[in-house]
Amino acid sequence: MNTRCLLLLAAAALTACGESARLPQGADVGPRPTLVEPVQTLVPTAHVASTRPWAAGEAPIAAPGLQAQAFASGLEHPRWLHVLPNGDVLVAETNAPPRPDEGKGFKGWVMKKLMAKAGSATPSANRVTLLRDADGDGRAEVRTVFLQDLNSPFGMALVGDRFYVANTDAVWEYSYMPGQTSLSGPGRKLTDLPAGTRNHHWTKSLIASPDGSKLYATVGSNSNVAEHGIEAEEGRAAIWEIDRSSGAKRLFATGLRNPNGMAWMAAPGGAPVLWTVANERDELGSDLVPDYLTSVRDGGFYGWPYSWYGAHVDSRAQPPRPDLVAKALVPDYALGAHVAALGLTAAGTSPVPKLLPGGSSEGVFVGLHGSWNRKPFAGYKVVYIPFANGHPQGLPADVLTGFLSADGEARGRPVGVAVDARGALLVADDVGNAIWRVAPR
Repeated sequence: MNTRCLLLLAAAALTACGESARLPQGADVGPRPTLVEPVQTLVPTAHVASTRPWAAGEAPIAAPGLQAQAFASGLEHPRWLHVLPNGDVLVAETNAPPRPDEGKGFKGWVMKKLMAKAGSATPSANRVTLLRDADGDGRAEVRTVFLQDLNSPFGMALVGDRFYVANTDAVWEYSYMPGQTSLSGPGRKLTDLPAGTRNHHWTKSLIASPDGSKLYATVGSNSNVAEHGIEAEEGRAAIWEIDRSSGAKRLFATGLRNPNGMAWMAAPGGAPVLWTVANERDELGSDLVPDYLTSVRDGGFYGWPYSWYGAHVDSRAQPPRPDLVAKALVPDYALGAHVAALGLTAAGTSPVPKLLPGGSSEGVFVGLHGSWNRKPFAGYKVVYIPFANGHPQGLPADVLTGFLSADGEARGRPVGVAVDARGALLVADDVGNAIWRVAPR
């Protein structure tokens, strides 16, 4: 291929040529989404919102009856949140680690340009920062470095006096005492996690089991649809269960292309159930495949890379595995194609859902980071999904919007979500470099 052809292809990708969504808005959302036939084009749709951070006095738009204010600003690519029992808020200021084998070739070059445009190419600060709102005004006046010199940290968990952080390549354990504003002393590596020199999906989320004996860690795939060979996907596209005392681990669920946030939800008459949000595959058109929210079964297989949304075969995954397709589980709830669902937290005792249409306290908040390969844009907001009898019901309610301007500029992009000690919703905004606090007016 000559230089002129390469430039033409690059121009096509960077100016968002290609197909557009044909489904009515919302048709790809809910317990029973509309699923269409795949659309594959020579140049995949690339429709990226350029970024312009919030100006002074600007903020996202909260739903009626709610208000949003900056809990903290001036952070460095804040991605994930964890609220400690005393109300202190931890934020992982982080981004992708060096990945020398990721993004090679022409397609890799285009992707790097797109991600830079989307505000995702900043260096990783590699730290966890503690924020404290001691006077209760909804703004953190204390900010200290809680942990530093980490390796692209993301998920966090606390069990008793032991604090855990999931770096991109391992889970580490530290001693913690209530009220500490920084951790001192060496940590202990609890267990390694799949990483390597490609490490396509680098984020590793973390949650403790209700009894504290286990940790669960998410590991995304090393590709879009195993195009580098299934050997490169060993231990990936999965949720791992880790024994907290020994560090021994096993695969808990597989076939999840890029799981991120996790939450425990009550089940009628039974033990709490683990739920996750997952990003599905790209390059099958603007209407496919819906990202999703799903319960996670022990030993469950969710299709990737061989099929999507149950038994819909993806012919790109070679060699085929009809045996795995036959047992692929259908996700519980579609969130929409390419919305990039990342954050997930149970609403718990938050008063926020009570002010939403049809809201109830049994439900989850989901952070939708926003699409890059769908036309028109999708995501760029935080939604609430009500539950009934242990399952999601109806359509999502918008909680926090306004991250995307009318002219297609991203003021911010929501990632991690958490409920603070007073029931307000906290939202990490990695482009706006802020944490937003949403509470009743």
